[in-house]
Amino acid sequence: MTRLHRPLLMLLMALAAPLALALDVGQPAPDVDLPDSAVAQKLSDLRGKVVYVDFWASWCGPCKQSFPWMNDMQRKYGARGLQVVAINLDAKRGDADQFLAQNPATVALAFDSKGESARRMGVKGMPTSLLVGADGKVLLVHQGFRNEDRTELEAKLVAALAASGGKTP
Repeated sequence: MTRLHRPLLMLLMALAAPLALALDVGQPAPDVDLPDSAVAQKLSDLRGKVVYVDFWASWCGPCKQSFPWMNDMQRKYGARGLQVVAINLDAKRGDADQFLAQNPATVALAFDSKGESARRMGVKGMPTSLLVGADGKVLLVHQGFRNEDRTELEAKLVAALAASGGKTP
């Protein structure tokens, strides 16, 4: 995809955002593969933890803002049962590696160049995040990322950890 096509794609994804997500809160999260992940082969391997799944791409501007926040959430709540998994959807791994060189990740990474996990989750825009409870059910679907989202998203994480028996501050 050329750089000229990316803005058009982003506009189309933004317009489709209200229709973009096929998952509903309360339903089981699809058991997607987590290619090249160091923490699990499949999402179901993380059952018992609260999992924040983030779909991202190297060309995604808001993803640059979300990575420091996700790193902070993993550091802050990992010992309490949170696992952040950031799934990259770039067709070329080199594009993801270049992004990560500029935006370091301390969260678990997975690389899905074919986009199968995003299709199974109904993702249409970047970034898209799902909060999955310890029971494997979807607690939250969130599209985009703005600095103003941080407080509300953290509160949802804390509530999910509390509901799962994870210690909260």
